[in-house]
Amino acid sequence: MAARETEIISSSSRQVEAVKKNERKNSGGWNYASLLLVNQGLATLAFFGVSVNLVLFLTRVLDQDNADAANNVSKWTGTVYLCSLIGAFLSDSYWGRYLTCAVFQLILVLGLGLLSFASWLFLINPADCGDGTKLCTRSTPVGVGIFYLSIYLIAFGYGGHQPTIATFGADQFDDSNPRAAYSKATFFCYFYFALNVGSLFSNTILVYYEDSGEWTLGFLVSLGSAILALLLYLLGTSRYRYVKPCGNPLPRVGQVFVAAYRKWGVVPPASADDLYEVEGTESAIKGSRKILHSDDFKFLDRAATITQDDMCGDVMASKFRDFHLPAAGMSAFDICSVLITTGIYRQVLVPLARRLNGNPKGLSELQRMGIGLVIGMLAMLAAGVTEIQRLKFVTPGEKKSSLSIFWQVPQYVLVGASEVFMYVGQLEFFNGQAPDGIKSFGSSLCMASISLGNYVSSLLVSMVMGITARGDSPGWIPADLNQGHMDRFYFLIAGLTALDFVIYVFCAKWYTCINLYTNENEIQLEEQQKDIHAKV
Repeated sequence: MAARETEIISSSSRQVEAVKKNERKNSGGWNYASLLLVNQGLATLAFFGVSVNLVLFLTRVLDQDNADAANNVSKWTGTVYLCSLIGAFLSDSYWGRYLTCAVFQLILVLGLGLLSFASWLFLINPADCGDGTKLCTRSTPVGVGIFYLSIYLIAFGYGGHQPTIATFGADQFDDSNPRAAYSKATFFCYFYFALNVGSLFSNTILVYYEDSGEWTLGFLVSLGSAILALLLYLLGTSRYRYVKPCGNPLPRVGQVFVAAYRKWGVVPPASADDLYEVEGTESAIKGSRKILHSDDFKFLDRAATITQDDMCGDVMASKFRDFHLPAAGMSAFDICSVLITTGIYRQVLVPLARRLNGNPKGLSELQRMGIGLVIGMLAMLAAGVTEIQRLKFVTPGEKKSSLSIFWQVPQYVLVGASEVFMYVGQLEFFNGQAPDGIKSFGSSLCMASISLGNYVSSLLVSMVMGITARGDSPGWIPADLNQGHMDRFYFLIAGLTALDFVIYVFCAKWYTCINLYTNENEIQLEEQQKDIHAKV
């Protein structure tokens, strides 16, 4: 019976593979690549029908001098090629080549339609003006605005279309076919040929009509060419070969550099075979082939060097039924806490405190920072208690505790609430207490205090490990957290925060707010704040 089931499954797999192979055979190829070549020629004709005479249009119709016209066209041309980066990014990362080409061609058609409309209704007045002899009347601001909107839509549409249509054309040839490489090379030659054919028509026939004052006719021909290109493009929708987008590459590249930086002290293995690599012929990006290892940029090998920390992974149960929460995803609770606490503070606490103490702000900056310190201390206590419980649920010989990762939610919520009181209070305090001439410097002191905190944190970790990791003791923060005492480290931070709070209260009582020249209403507010500071 089992053999029979295996045979059925195997037969089904072969049928599915045969269907896929048949689909690949009957899609793409030169027939549909040729359709894209025609599309390229027509789109290029439409674009160059505008760009080739744009300087003349600006000087003859919009009455700009040669220098301004040349500068405007240079900026516009630069925008075209800048937009090609946007189109390529969307194509490879999110939309795929087919959809990206379609969307940007629609934008090109829209831009050409607006340009034809603006030329006919607002700019070419009287008819046939702008031929070098007959002057046009001064254009209205509305007409000029529509003109610039239209030409930049054209730049955006054509720029995003160009790199994508070339790659989409190459996708029509199956890499599993030995002749695919030759066909692709031939396609790119014809692609450039089609581009120049379209450009040639614009630079000879269309330029003649536009130069003689038939601007609107020239723009309408470009519009018709773009519409025809789009219709021909959509004609092959059901038979094109498609390559799925691979997601945003920027985070993946950034992860490599961050991992290499974090492992800067790690010595990479001598053999590339010892580096981390996913199994199979595909890379971690689904549908994308692996790039073979090279000896260039050897320092990036650190990112793929497997360390003890990499082997440990999560140290708490990160699943709730069928839902898996990555450890890094816990920061979402911090962010949500900030958003919710901000709303509660503004809508509930401030009105309540204003009613109790008469301060228009509700709580002074010094009071808020003090509350933030207390909540931060409670967060560290919650983290310490959670770590004690985590260690109790560790099974001997295993890396992971059976305690759910969701027990960490309270400490993240408290950290978020602490940030609302502490960070916002600091910003207001440093900005408000700085003289008018150095307000930015006052705000920078707030940023500098955060930077100093990070340096002190790094120093504290080094000191703790230097003191606790002696002899056979792994220390409080070892590579295997199950052998350490992170709970003691959290309690140490809570104790230091409590000491910091005591010192802070002393400094807050000692501090006197600066007095600035103000009107009578602001003087009353300053007096109220002084009374509040005295009660801190």
